[in-house]
Amino acid sequence: MTSPWLRWSAFLFALFHIYCNVFASISELWLSAIHFGGFGAICMFMANELLTDGKKSPQYWINVVLALLAIAATAYLLLFENALYARETEFIASDYMFSIIAIGLAMDFPRRTTGWFMPTLIAVSLSYILFLGRYIGGVFAFPGLSLETVMYRSYFTSEGMFGLTANISSTFVFMFIIFGAFLLKSGAGDFIVRLANCLTRRLTGGAGLVSVVGSGLMGSVTGSAVANTVSIGVITIPMMKKSGFTPRFAAGVEAAASTGGALMPPVMGAGAFVLASYTQISYLTVIAASALPALLYFLTVSYFVRIEAKRLGMTPVQDGKGESVRTVLKEGWHFIIPLSVLIGFLISGRTPTSSAAFAILSVIAASWLSSTPMKPQDIFDAVVDGVRNMVSTALLLVAVGIVINVVTTTGVGNAFSLMIVEWAQGSLLITLVLVALASLVLGMGLPVTASYIVLATLSAPLIFDLISQSQLLAALQAGDLPSNVAATLSLFGGDPVVALQEMPMEMKQLIRQEMLPAELLTGMLLSAHLIIFWLSQDSNVTPPVCLASFAAAGIAGTKPIPTGLTSWKVAKGLYLVPILFAYSPLISGTWPERIEVFLWACMGLYALAGLLQWHLEARITPAAALALLVSAFLLMWTPLPIYYHALGAALLVGIVFLQHQNNQLVTAVAKPQTT
Repeated sequence: MTSPWLRWSAFLFALFHIYCNVFASISELWLSAIHFGGFGAICMFMANELLTDGKKSPQYWINVVLALLAIAATAYLLLFENALYARETEFIASDYMFSIIAIGLAMDFPRRTTGWFMPTLIAVSLSYILFLGRYIGGVFAFPGLSLETVMYRSYFTSEGMFGLTANISSTFVFMFIIFGAFLLKSGAGDFIVRLANCLTRRLTGGAGLVSVVGSGLMGSVTGSAVANTVSIGVITIPMMKKSGFTPRFAAGVEAAASTGGALMPPVMGAGAFVLASYTQISYLTVIAASALPALLYFLTVSYFVRIEAKRLGMTPVQDGKGESVRTVLKEGWHFIIPLSVLIGFLISGRTPTSSAAFAILSVIAASWLSSTPMKPQDIFDAVVDGVRNMVSTALLLVAVGIVINVVTTTGVGNAFSLMIVEWAQGSLLITLVLVALASLVLGMGLPVTASYIVLATLSAPLIFDLISQSQLLAALQAGDLPSNVAATLSLFGGDPVVALQEMPMEMKQLIRQEMLPAELLTGMLLSAHLIIFWLSQDSNVTPPVCLASFAAAGIAGTKPIPTGLTSWKVAKGLYLVPILFAYSPLISGTWPERIEVFLWACMGLYALAGLLQWHLEARITPAAALALLVSAFLLMWTPLPIYYHALGAALLVGIVFLQHQNNQLVTAVAKPQTT
């Protein structure tokens, strides 16, 4: 975005968003429509800046026309919405025309920013709801709707492209991407890397741990694994290579660490706000529940770094060179202020959008306490950078609303759940595997947020149902049932086990609300959505399409697919930790229960990391590998009694102790030979 008039337009467009989010009372539908029209036009004019022929190219004028059509489609909705309802939603020619234009643009804009996957998904969805469902048998059969009904629901209502996802984009996501842009512009990225270096350089594998800590903190704000890999990786990957790590491993660690940034509170790359809006669970509840799992993920990546450093014979840096933590904090303590302001305002009950606005102001104010205060030009550039970073996300979240409308209108989400139930035969573990595979396929063409939203719409109710099954069954078998619950069970023979297998999901939901505490249900619902949110991150590091790994490979000078396989191994926490969400109280339990699960999992994940690397303090033997596998199972399988966990911990400690003693013996024997 280089043109002065385009940069000023982006700046004013951002100010409009900030004003609407903090002060104005504007219809959510109108704000979402303006959000789409503005970002669509900005996208087209940004595309024109990439053309080498400029105005001589036919594509230039095509882009101009598309930009004007995006603005026109927005204006038509704002100006003629009341006229449509005055006609009792009876369509006229212009309604059809602008509906088709808006939906066509919603398909074309994501094609330009993220490829063909989203427009193809929209085309298939619209075909299904219009006519294709008539020719499909079984649970996916659908009689079809008229073109007028589909256009009306997609364009004129808050159930389509200007619905929940567009509203999330124009409020929470927009404000926090601007906040992240301000932090980056103020120099927070450099501060985070310096601080991470000070904290970890004296540890085994210190250069790799700089990547883990720095990318985790920075990724929490930026939210983009690819952007984080590029911005932090140019510093950390050469640092890791210089310290002795192989280029492929260095790139894999950076991609895995950057992917985890979206899992790290307090910002979670705006993911926390998307999840909170989608589930109607408070933001503070989401970030509180996400803290321990995020630590587990980054601990897992750190384990791989330490074990690889041990395998390569690397030792901690012992010299006193480099900056001290005190020096770095003295120069950059002011960067802590914005996050403190953000969390403080959220705790005080402010909305996330107004809290983000105050946090943005605090970035500017805090910079004035440093040696490099933000000047008016820096503020302008930060706003423009935020708008530029937002273009792809905004257009995608508007477009995905069309798909969600089809899913909810046709009931295909319930059909999808029934299909998984049939395949999984009621097994929660098999269900999670199938959802993980679906998330990988979706992630090949969709960014993380869109992938999460689509997958949550399809599968979250089923996962929630399976997670809560055991608790509900125990409550029903305990007796003393309310009369309405007893009457419902009698319809299925009275046996709770048979009843829960046969009754529809909606009926089970009513019984759950009657039999289980609201706090427990909230925790289980959050567990289901966090499982999907975590699994949605896997496309960043899992071949064949793993953009974060590819970006890291470009920096490290390695082959993309082998790098992707390495990052996939290092990021194993993406698959292992969600299993704890499903089978343990890590999300839904009391804090003592959560901490207990966390502590056992810390050891279990270390055992698994050693098993995957075939190394701990030294290379492991087949017997040690078997012992590690048993140890990991005993530590990670939370339904087991506590003495089994203690046995698993003893096995792990014993292996580490024996390997450490053996290393000391080898060192003692080798010393006389080297003198």
